[in-house]
Amino acid sequence: MEPLGDGDPRWIGAYRLLGRLGAGGMGRVYLARSERGRTVAVKVVQEELAGRPSFRERFAKEVNAARRVGGQWTAPVLDADTDAATPWVATGYIAGPSLQEVVDEDYGPLPERSVYALAAGLIEALRAIHGAELVHRDLKPSNVLVTIDGPKVIDFGIARALDSVTGSGLTQTGAVIGSPGFMSPEQVRGERVTPAGDVFCLGAVLAYAATGRMPFGTADSGFHALLFRIAEEEPDLTGLSGPLRELVADCLVKAPAGRPSLDALAARVAAHTPSGGTWLPGEVLAQLGRHAVRLLDSEDPEAAASALARPGAAAGSAPSAPPVSPGTPAPHMGLAPGAVPGYTTPVPPTVPPQPAYPSGPAAAPYARQAPRPWNSTPPPPVTAPYPAPGGAARPGVARSARTLSLVLSAGLSALLLCTLVQLVLDFRVYGELDGLHEGASLKYVAIDHDSLRNTTEVMAALSALFQLPVIVLWLVWFWRVRANAEVFAPGQIRYHQGWAIGSWLVPVIWFFMPKQIINDVCDHSDPTSTRTTWYGPRRSSNRGLLNGWWTMWLAGMIVGILNYEPWYEAETVDQAQGSAALTVLSGFLTVPATVLAILVVLRLTSLQDDRIKAGR
Repeated sequence: MEPLGDGDPRWIGAYRLLGRLGAGGMGRVYLARSERGRTVAVKVVQEELAGRPSFRERFAKEVNAARRVGGQWTAPVLDADTDAATPWVATGYIAGPSLQEVVDEDYGPLPERSVYALAAGLIEALRAIHGAELVHRDLKPSNVLVTIDGPKVIDFGIARALDSVTGSGLTQTGAVIGSPGFMSPEQVRGERVTPAGDVFCLGAVLAYAATGRMPFGTADSGFHALLFRIAEEEPDLTGLSGPLRELVADCLVKAPAGRPSLDALAARVAAHTPSGGTWLPGEVLAQLGRHAVRLLDSEDPEAAASALARPGAAAGSAPSAPPVSPGTPAPHMGLAPGAVPGYTTPVPPTVPPQPAYPSGPAAAPYARQAPRPWNSTPPPPVTAPYPAPGGAARPGVARSARTLSLVLSAGLSALLLCTLVQLVLDFRVYGELDGLHEGASLKYVAIDHDSLRNTTEVMAALSALFQLPVIVLWLVWFWRVRANAEVFAPGQIRYHQGWAIGSWLVPVIWFFMPKQIINDVCDHSDPTSTRTTWYGPRRSSNRGLLNGWWTMWLAGMIVGILNYEPWYEAETVDQAQGSAALTVLSGFLTVPATVLAILVVLRLTSLQDDRIKAGR
C-alpha cells in the first residue's frame, strides 16, 4: 500500500482513506475504513469514464447486481455512489495478497494440491457470480486474493460496465477490455462474452498458478501477437501433467461450447481437493501473517497527525495500547472473509469542522447542504455510532422507533374513524342543501339548520382532540427516523435535523421540504435501494408509496385552504352548498392520505429496524 498523495482525496462518501492500493483500467483503488471501523477497498472510476452517461448507466446496473453476489468466495459490495461527480464502489477488504504477488514475488508456482484447492474456490466464486446473472470477464491473478480460508474473487461484474463505452468489446481507443494473457478468444475477437468466457480465464489462471507462466506467453513480442496466440494457437502447458493438465486444457478450448460447465469442473476437482489441513504452503502462510501485520500497522493519516499534535507526543511514537486485564484471551488472528484479525473499532479522532461544510446553529436553517465533492476533505460525521468506553452508546446511535410508530398508527387510525364519520355527515349536509333555491338566505330555508350545525361542530371538536396528539407524535416520529437516516448516511440527508420538525410548521416550506427529507430518509434506510441518474442520490422501491401519500396529503391541504369557511356560516344556500362540496372532497382526499400515512410510518420504521438489527 502506498501513502496518499497530494492529489488523493481523504474521504470518499462516508469512508476515510488510509492509503492507495493500486490503479487499473477503471480507476484507482484505496484502502479505507468505515465509520464503524470496518476496513474496505474503495474503487474510484476514471474521470473520463465518469463523463460518459452510457458508462454511468451500465456501472449502476452492474453494481446493483453485484450487491447480490457477496459470499464465501467473493468480496461483498458494501456501498456505492454511481451518481457522484466521480462514481465509486466500496467492497469488503480481503486481508491477503493477490495470487499474482504470491506467484511472482513471494513464493513461486503453487504445488498441485494447492492448485486444486484454488480451482475449487474459484469455481464456487464463479457459480455465485453467474448465479447473479453476471459475467466476470476479467478473472486474472491480480483479481484473486489469497487468504487462509481460500481464494477470494474481486472486481466481479464491474468490468462489464466498460463495454458500454462503445457497445462492443473495444473502447474508443481500440483497446480490448480485459487483461492480456488472461482473456478468452471471444473477448479478443470482440464477440459476445458468456459464462463460458470465465471458464477459459479460469483455465489460464490455474495454468499460471501451477507453472508461474501465462499459457499463451506475454506481450513482450507484441500485444497483437499475444492476442493472435490466444485466438488461434494452442496453450503452452509445459510443467502440467495428469488430470490437472487435462482439466486446464479442457478449460482453454477455443470454442465456448466445447468448454466444460462449472458443475462438471467441480465434480472433477472434488476428487483431488485436499480434505484437511491448510491449502497453502508454509511460506505463503507466513506471508499472510506479514500482510495482516502491515494492515494493522496502517494508521489513519489524520489520526496519526492528531496524535503527534498532542502535547507530550514524541515524534514517531505509537499510541499506547489499552491495558489488558489478567485472564483476557489474546485477539484471535484467524482471517475471516473481509475482516481484519484482532481489529477492534477505534474511537474516531476529533477533527475540526471545515468552513465549507457548516453545521449546527451557525448553518443556514433550511438550506440544502452542499454536495460534497468526492476528492474533498469533509468533517467527521456528527452522529457516528461508535461505541463509547464502558459500552455506553454515543449520542446519535440509531434507535428503533417501533413503539412510537405503533402509537402514532393508533392515533392516525382514530383520526381516520373520525374522518369517515365526518364524511357521512358532510354528505347529509350536502344532500339537505341540494335542490334548495340557490339564492335563498341560509337562515330561512326549511332544513334542520341548528341540529346539523351542532353535530358538525361536535365532530370538528372531536377531530381536533385527536389531531393535536397525532401532530405531536408525527413530529417526534419524523425527527427520530430522520436522525436514524443521518446515522446510516452521514451528510446525505437534506437540511439540518431541526427541520425535521420545523419544516412542518413554516408556511410554504411545508409544501416541499418535508417530502425532500422523507425521500432521503426512505432511500438511505432501505438497504435494497438503487442509484438513479434521474432524481436523488439513491432510489428506493418504496418511493411509490411515498409519492402516493404525499400527493393525497398535498391535495387535501390545498382543498382545506380553499375551504376556509364552514357551510353554516355562509350567507346563501349556493355558498353553503359549495362549502359543503369542498368539505366532502376534502374528506375523500383525507381518507386515503391517512391510510397511506399509516403505511409510510410502518414501512419506514420497519426498514430502519432491519438496518439496526443488521448493524447498518
